[in-house]
Amino acid sequence: MDAIIRKWGNSPAVRLTTATMKTAAFSLEQQVSIKATKGRIVIEPADQTEFSLESLVSGISKDNRHDEVDFGGPVGRESL
Repeated sequence: MDAIIRKWGNSPAVRLTTATMKTAAFSLEQQVSIKATKGRIVIEPADQTEFSLESLVSGISKDNRHDEVDFGGPVGRESL
């Protein structure tokens, strides 16, 4: 695919076709990593941050904890 670098606001931009996005398996709003060297720009999916249960639980505080929610008694075979 060929493209033209154009101005978008105060920045240069390259538009990607839907076919290019599908081929690369990218989606809108996806975070990407951009690496530039002389004569080359590479766009790759950003590393996904992995969270441990311990780090998530350590973030629970009195201010962000929610009350228990009761959806009623068993309705089907889930009580077996």
